[in-house]
Amino acid sequence: MPFTKDRQYYKFCFYGFLKNLRFFDAFFLLYLKQKGLTYTEIGSLYALREIVINLSEVPTGIFADTFGRKKSLMLSFLAYILSFILFYIGMSYHIFLAAFVLYGIADALRSGTHKGMIMKYLELNKQSAQKITYYGHTRACSQRGSALSALIAGIIVYFSGNYEKIFLISIIPYLLNIFLIWSYPDELDFSDKKKLKKLKSNISALWQALKNPKVFRIVHSSAVFTAYQKATKDYIQPVMKNLALTLPILTGVYIGKKTGLFIGIFYTLLYLLTATASKYAGVLSNKFNKLSYQTLIIGFFAGIAGGYFFSSQLWLPALIAFSGIYVLQSLRKPILTGNLADKVPNKILTSVLSAESLYRTLLTSIIALLLGYFADRFGLGNAFIYISSGLLVMSFLLNNLSTSDIEH
Repeated sequence: MPFTKDRQYYKFCFYGFLKNLRFFDAFFLLYLKQKGLTYTEIGSLYALREIVINLSEVPTGIFADTFGRKKSLMLSFLAYILSFILFYIGMSYHIFLAAFVLYGIADALRSGTHKGMIMKYLELNKQSAQKITYYGHTRACSQRGSALSALIAGIIVYFSGNYEKIFLISIIPYLLNIFLIWSYPDELDFSDKKKLKKLKSNISALWQALKNPKVFRIVHSSAVFTAYQKATKDYIQPVMKNLALTLPILTGVYIGKKTGLFIGIFYTLLYLLTATASKYAGVLSNKFNKLSYQTLIIGFFAGIAGGYFFSSQLWLPALIAFSGIYVLQSLRKPILTGNLADKVPNKILTSVLSAESLYRTLLTSIIALLLGYFADRFGLGNAFIYISSGLLVMSFLLNNLSTSDIEH
């Protein structure tokens, strides 16, 4: 039975669309490199952000379930806006460090909260059976936001010749999202006046859920690839830049403007692909039983191939390989979120999703640090080969071990 596209459905979609209007995303790593940071320094900042998330992930998830999800999300977007301002004025490593700390706090407040609200809404409206397809559709809107964001950012960079302004423009959709969240129905807020009692109950229920081997297997599969994609995603930007420079178009245009425009176009096409993948996640999950594990392995092989092509200066194949990681992540996310929602009660779903994020952020910080260090020492292409190969072996071993535990 198809789900109902009512007013709240469109609110969920619009939330994701606005959230992904981060106009700086398409040029983030290039911006940091332009400010004189090394890959090791960039990796340390990415790792710091993940450590901040790691320290506050579960407490903020429990806060959202206990004190109200709407408050958690609204505070999150305020913290994002403050970080954007610091990125705009940033001229040194220490200012960027403060910006990344704020960004990490914002991520921790948001992580898992909106997904929990979607699952609660489906439960209230007796549409839980459609959770993968429903979430896939809402996430597709997020990816369309990313596509539009990249295109607009490319145009801004083309005409302005700099990256700074896109941080200020990113504040506008985040302010709009605060008002959108405020308009959500109270039954999705899930706050409780008996806060201390509920806090203890959530912690106990969270621990019981994570002791379930099937739940942990889903959490690991989701966390490891999300961490990999999150830590490596911005490194596609040097590939796009190098490919843009080889194209015999706009040869008389200033290099910065040319690369800005083409990176915006490349990202737009990429996010349209990820939107399509997310939209059809439910259909594909019904046809393939082991899709989450198969896409995990394929994704790491794509990283190995992308690293080899980058080292060989084969920019188009490298771009295709790195783009594959984006598309696979967009396909996997709704499937694994839906699978996890099937295994735990909705009242603690946000807390379990936050526990998954805790594990993910720990992995992301490690990957970010190693990738930055290896990139400076051995080259970016080799760094991708080393990291992707290590995660491929680890995931293969953990999958076999967790399967054995479930069977016995």
